[in-house]
Amino acid sequence: MRRNESFFGTLKNELVHHRRYNTRKEAIKDITEYIEVFYNRLRPQQRLNYLSPCEFLKEFYVMRKAA
Repeated sequence: MRRNESFFGTLKNELVHHRRYNTRKEAIKDITEYIEVFYNRLRPQQRLNYLSPCEFLKEFYVMRKAA
């Protein structure tokens, strides 16, 4: 499965299928917040050894400083 297909599947399973939006504007706001705040910063990711991007960066800089 390509990365794009996986992302949209995750978005639908974790957010869209559990909500009902009254307006398009409401949906855009909710989906944007999910992507920008949760998915891109907080959600653990397999490619980062199941760390969130924030946790991965913290660990990276700690290891870099120690070297």
